[in-house]
Order: sequence, then structure tokens, then C-alpha cells
Amino acid sequence: MIDELEQRAIASLKLASAMSQEYYSKPLIITYSGGKDSEVLLDLALRADIEFEAINNHTTADAPQTVYHIHEKFYELDQRGIHTEIIKPSYKGKPVSMWSLIPQKSMPPTRLVRYCCAVLKEQSASNRYIATGVRAAESVSRSRRAAFEVLGKTAKMRLNFTYTHAAEVYADAHRHDEIWDCKLISSAKQHKKLVCNPIIDWADTDVWRYIYDRKIKYNPVYNRGYFRVGCIGCPLATYRMRLKEFSDFPAYKQMYIHAFDRMLEVKAAAGKNTKWRSGEDVFAWWIGENPNQISIFDAMMEESK
Repeated sequence: MIDELEQRAIASLKLASAMSQEYYSKPLIITYSGGKDSEVLLDLALRADIEFEAINNHTTADAPQTVYHIHEKFYELDQRGIHTEIIKPSYKGKPVSMWSLIPQKSMPPTRLVRYCCAVLKEQSASNRYIATGVRAAESVSRSRRAAFEVLGKTAKMRLNFTYTHAAEVYADAHRHDEIWDCKLISSAKQHKKLVCNPIIDWADTDVWRYIYDRKIKYNPVYNRGYFRVGCIGCPLATYRMRLKEFSDFPAYKQMYIHAFDRMLEVKAAAGKNTKWRSGEDVFAWWIGENPNQISIFDAMMEESK
């Protein structure tokens, strides 16, 4: 089964690469986070023998091991003549980090309000064709994703063909018109992103089997009991996983608390009241340690008084 998955993924990357050159006259962009899925994506792109660039969005909240691993991987790609770029985040035209963004937003990032992703991870590669390691098995929201998509500011749209016949579309140049003449795609090249998710239907076991079979050097964070690699303290992680993260990386807990302290200072300066008295209060609510803590909606109502 894994061989078929690989063949389809490689065919999808070749098709995405051809579309990228057709529309933008630029190589396909491989997005690389340092996690297991983007590790597989990168190796598949190398095997597909396509021209591509690799980018990483530096979130400023990744584990140190992740940052080192990304730099090491990009150095190897640079040595092969593949263009790489680590993109530093900005907000309102100025450099930003997770720790300076929280006071500016005047609220903690939450499951429902993930401004951190929008600012720190999703602003790059506009008007380009990108490939990601998104998989349907990762979450309910990602299960709705497709192998080929158009991403706009307010919508995610599937293209008018399926993942399973990408290989035959790529093989038959005459059928490229099925995609390239699509009105949706024509508008996308000016103000949206075209996206290919080649391993959308891979299971966790497929990913790890591929990594072991190919003897790929992966992020050492996984050897510390982690199943995912991302920002330390991500609100989407489970309570237990967040506790583990802050236990393993205590400096990040302090950075969040200091950011929350500055957030409260900004609120006070603007005359906005809150029941939170310190960054530690905010952190306790945010991490979920105290179920009796006020909700973010309570805090907003308090501010409006």
C-alpha cells in the first residue's frame, strides 16, 4: 500500500510543479516545519526530481531542537543548490514574535482565535503554488481538506479533479486544460494560493514507515515523547501535552507569562478593566489549570464596562 501512496504523492507533486511553472514561471514551494509530515513531503519532492524551493515560517515559539533541525536540513538543501528561506514574521509592517504579538492583540491566542497562526505562519508565499504536509488524519478540520486546493482569505476550495487521478492528468498533457482553464484557478494566480497536499490521505503509520524505510533523519523532539511538532503551548494541543511542553521547556512558560503581563499593562493603559491581576493569572486560565478562572468572554465583557 505504501508504494501506491508514494506513487500518487510523487505524481501530485509533479503536477503541482508543472502548474507552478505554467502559472507563475516559478518553482513549486515546499513548506517545511521540521515535523514528520513535512519531512516526508520534502523527501518525496526530492524523489519527484522537480525544481522546488523550500521555506520555513519561523514562529518564534518552536522548541530549540526544532529550530536547530530546520537549519541543519536547510543547510543540506543549500549544498544541493536548492533555494531555502526561513521567513521571519512581521505584523503591521514591523518584525514581531509570539511574545510581542500577544500584547498587541491584547488577548491570549485560543482555539477559537488563533491569530498566532495567521500572523506567524500563514502570511508567506502569496501568489505562489505551495505544497504542504497536511494530512486528513490529523484533525477534523483537516479531514475536510483536499489534495489540490485554492486558498483565499475567506475560503478553501477544492479543485475540479480528484487526488486519485493526478497521475493520469500529469501523464496526459492535453488534460491539463481541465485545471488550467478553470475560472477559479485563473483568479487564484492573482490573489490567492494554489495548494497541493500530496500526503493528504496518509495515516500516521504510513508516515513513520516511510521515514524508517528511507532512513530519514527526523526532529529529535519526537524522541522525547511528542507526537506532534509545533509551537510550545499551542492552544490546539491537549492539556496534558501542554503541561509536558512547559515542563520540558520552562523558559517558554516564563516568556508567555511575561507576554501576558505586558498584555495587561496595555489593557490598563487603554482603560480596559479585567479580573486578571497578573500574567500568572492569565496563564492559569489559558493553560486550563483552574476551571474556575474567568472565560475570555467574561474578560471581554469586563472590558466593555
